[in-house]
Amino acid sequence: MYSNRKSFIIKLLVVACIVYLCIHVFTNNAGRVIRELQESGRNLAALDNANLEQSAAAALVNENEIKEPMPIAEPTKEPEPPVQKPVPTPEPTVLEKVQRLTQCLDKPLVPKTQQRGDYWVLYNYIIAEKTFRCHESITYTTHADYSFMDNLVPLLERWKGPVSIAMHAPGTDFANTLESIAYLRDCTSSLVREYTTFHIYFSTKHVPKEVPKPSSLFTELYNCSLSPPFLNVSTENMYKAQKKLLYPVNVGRNVARETAQTHFILPSDIELYPSPNIIEKFLTMIAENKGPLLSKNPKVFPLHIFEVSANQQVPDNKTMLKEMLVNGTALPFHKKLCPGCHSVPKAKEWQNARETKGFHVFHVGKRNGRFIHWEPIFIGTHADPLYDERLSWEGKSDKMTQGYALCVMDYDFLILDNAFLVHKPGIKVYKKDPRRSMLAAKTNQLIRKIIFPELKVLYGVKKGCAV
Repeated sequence: MYSNRKSFIIKLLVVACIVYLCIHVFTNNAGRVIRELQESGRNLAALDNANLEQSAAAALVNENEIKEPMPIAEPTKEPEPPVQKPVPTPEPTVLEKVQRLTQCLDKPLVPKTQQRGDYWVLYNYIIAEKTFRCHESITYTTHADYSFMDNLVPLLERWKGPVSIAMHAPGTDFANTLESIAYLRDCTSSLVREYTTFHIYFSTKHVPKEVPKPSSLFTELYNCSLSPPFLNVSTENMYKAQKKLLYPVNVGRNVARETAQTHFILPSDIELYPSPNIIEKFLTMIAENKGPLLSKNPKVFPLHIFEVSANQQVPDNKTMLKEMLVNGTALPFHKKLCPGCHSVPKAKEWQNARETKGFHVFHVGKRNGRFIHWEPIFIGTHADPLYDERLSWEGKSDKMTQGYALCVMDYDFLILDNAFLVHKPGIKVYKKDPRRSMLAAKTNQLIRKIIFPELKVLYGVKKGCAV
């Protein structure tokens, strides 16, 4: 028992010694570790201080470097784009305005041979060198046989624009007509070639023996040393007179009208010479489009017509015309032949009014009242009624049926202030002609019994309108 106790005590002492030794070792190592940690802390602090000092020094250096002026490269400037100024819209020209207002369509000049009632027509048989778009001019449309061809050059010199002329050339008159055209084209003014388109027509009962193709015409220049074929022609020797043919004036008028290239046309007679510069002044007025031009009614533009003495020059402007009216060397057209046929509304006021620049509407007239039988010659369009082709020049009243249609359709007659026509010099006086009086009576009967009833069906009836 004792031995067991002794053994227990010895074991306890051994354990105590081991515990003591462990505590001693731990204590010594902990102090060393603590001292080492403290030493390491001091070293780290010193290192941090050194790093801070270096950083501060570096910052100071950098600050000094920044404070010193350094060359700075200028940035490359790209060139500024030019200032785009707004482009003003150009003002439309006179012709552009006319085109917009008329909305017309261009028409080519193409030769063709075609039957028209009792007549053969060679349309555009000889074509002018200059062609026109529909809004670019006014076409003077007219008719003739070759005995009237001396009027073409003076007409062109005052018109200086497109002319469409229908030539009546039956039988042997055809060859003389071609000779006259060749002379005019080669031996007179260049205006003939430039502006004149010729059409030829003849009765189906009086066809020429030979009709050349248009491409084979005028291959050689005309011998200008010869006299003009139309000079001093005796109408009695013409084929038309020998065969006692009537002159189908309205066939020629309609052929010349329908082939005109331009929207505006002046259907007139070849012996009526226009005042200069009508085309330019008229289109300028149309382009302005104001006043009576704004009316919704259909409209035409009549021209005053005058005659001058045989030894007088045709006046170039209204001022000259007024002087001639005062001294008696000029008269209103047909004053001694048929005053009512060409009596124009406000004629006296027109003659007393001063000439002004350009064209304006002087007065808006109607074909009624005192002017119920007025036969105006006017600038119009292709929309206006055509002429009745059953009527002849010899039978008179050839424009009356068209005048009735214009009246019933309530046309406005816009009389121009400074435009006029003058007949080839020579005052016309009444000459008794039994044959023509007989033909006029037949024409009146034709109109009264056949044509007028047709017109009333086609156009209607309106109070104050008559043929």
